[in-house]
Order: sequence, then structure tokens, then C-alpha cells
Amino acid sequence: MSLLKVEHLNIKFPTEDGVVHAVRDVSFSLKHGEVLGVVGESGCGKSVTAMALMGLLPRSAQITGSIEFEGEELVGLKRNQMVRYRGKKMGMIFQDPMTSLNPVYSIGWQLVEAIRVHNDLTKKQATERAIELLHLVGIPEAERRVKNFPHEFSGGMRQRAMIAMAMANEPDVLIADEPTTALDVTVQAQILETLLEVKDRLNAAIIIITHDLGVVASMADRVQVMYAGSIVESGSVDDIFYRPRMPYTSGLLGAIPSVAGRHGRLNQIKGSTASLINMKPGCQFSSRCPAAQPACLEAEPVLLPTDDPAHLAACVRWQELANVDVRAMFQGEGQS
Repeated sequence: MSLLKVEHLNIKFPTEDGVVHAVRDVSFSLKHGEVLGVVGESGCGKSVTAMALMGLLPRSAQITGSIEFEGEELVGLKRNQMVRYRGKKMGMIFQDPMTSLNPVYSIGWQLVEAIRVHNDLTKKQATERAIELLHLVGIPEAERRVKNFPHEFSGGMRQRAMIAMAMANEPDVLIADEPTTALDVTVQAQILETLLEVKDRLNAAIIIITHDLGVVASMADRVQVMYAGSIVESGSVDDIFYRPRMPYTSGLLGAIPSVAGRHGRLNQIKGSTASLINMKPGCQFSSRCPAAQPACLEAEPVLLPTDDPAHLAACVRWQELANVDVRAMFQGEGQS
């Protein structure tokens, strides 16, 4: 049985301009010890999906579909019922630790609170556990640092503190939302290594949300690519990086600088992300796709198996494009 199973998840937000279709018919599953990478441009629904899993969406959000954790349905649970899962069964590492950590309380105080919510421990026992956690995530002099405030930590150390807080109650699922944003390359590598160590120690599953395809390549077992609120391609790391079957994925890959690649300008995906309010018929990527044809405008393609049953893509032309250099088509678009 899957640890986490999401089926036909839809999330809408009513606004003055109309209904925002933030997440549309998203389905995926997760097993113990598995790392799922979620990639896509800003506004594609990655973080909203994560917030739905944690039960952190505002009350105005209209949620349909199913989110099952170990067979238990989470959609429809009240906030006080979600406390059993949030922090205990699922932990989240937020994108910006400086705004996620409370600036008026010490790191230790915040860790102790996270621990005592789900465990019957004394303050002294919880403090000892907090120091142990800071040691585990690689913060030196944890006995002293536990008394520090967030502004006294560097960016990398704050992110480590967030990881410690997320793993405080040994959850089965860790959700990392852009965990290496604004960190230098050396610190990024250390943070990712820490996450993998935590995964191995707890046998936890990880959902890592990122713009950085390099992070996905180094960490993930499976990848799902999102666009305009939907999953447009899903498969193993090798499938996505070496055998992409959705032009949007090819466009993302073509925008990555390569040491061994050609000189000159990087590929680019022209235009802007599709509106999530007034959605047009057909493939939402068609206006930006160099391979689009009239058939792409008729109906939105369904996510279906390609040349591998576990490799899914939402493109009516994937068979035609399988032996075509789609990245080169984006290059022509970008330089025209």
C-alpha cells in the first residue's frame, strides 16, 4: 500500500476576477524511502499542492479529490483533526526559513514547542531532544546555539534548523519547498546531503519542490513536471532527463547551461504561463509550444503512458516527437 496517495486533486480559489484553478486533476503516490521531485515554473501549482497535503490552505480554498495517508482520507478533515498528521506524520520545510521561524523566540524554544505538541515530554527532555536534532542536522555547538534567535543564524543554518523542526517527530513524509533557494552552491549541497541523511535515518519519503533541475537529478527517484496546475509529465529521472515526451519538459531542459554543450544563447520558452482564471480549451502549453498543431487546440491532453508504462506525458504528439530534437525547436523560437 502507498504511504501517500493523491487522486484527482482539484483546488480552486474564488477571487474578484474569477475562479483561480490552482491545481487541476493531480494524481500521484509515494512510498516509504522514495524521493519525488516536483518541478515547474512559478504559479504552476507545486506549493499549493504541498500546502493541501499539510492542511494549510486558507478556508476560501475549494478542494475536491482525495488525499490518503496510510489509507486515511485527509480531505475534509477539520483543522484540529489535521494536528494528528501535521508535524507528526508529515513535516514541511518551508521555502524561506527567516519568515517561517518566529523572530522573537529562540531556535530552541521553537523546537521544544514542536516536540511537545506530539510527545508527552518535560521541558528538559524536549530541550535535550532539540539539542540532539541540531547535532543531527550539522549545527556546531548545538548546546549553545539552541539558545540563539533566528537572526543569529546564517541562511544555511536557519534552513538546517527548519529541517530539524520538520524531523522533530520522525515523520513518514517530509515536504521540502524550495529548500535551497538563495543559498550558495556549497551550502545547497550540504542541505541536500542532510535531507538524504534524514531520509535514510527515518526511512521517510521526501517530496522536493524546486525550480532547480540539478537538485532533482541529484536527489529524486521520480519526477513530475507541472504546468498550469496539472502534471504534464511523470517518470523516472532518466526518463525525464534523457527521454522527455512533453515539449514543455524539453523546453525546461534546454534552458539549463551545460559544460559540455554548445556555446551561444540558452534556449528559452517564449511567452508567459497560461492564465489560471480564464483557461482556454486545448493544451494549456500550446501558445508557447514550437511543436503545436491545430489538434493541440481542440481538447486538453490526458496524462497517459508513453513508450514506458511508468512514463506518463500529456501530449497528443509524443510519438511523433519522440525522435525529434524538440530542444532545437525551442532554440529556433528563441532566436527568431
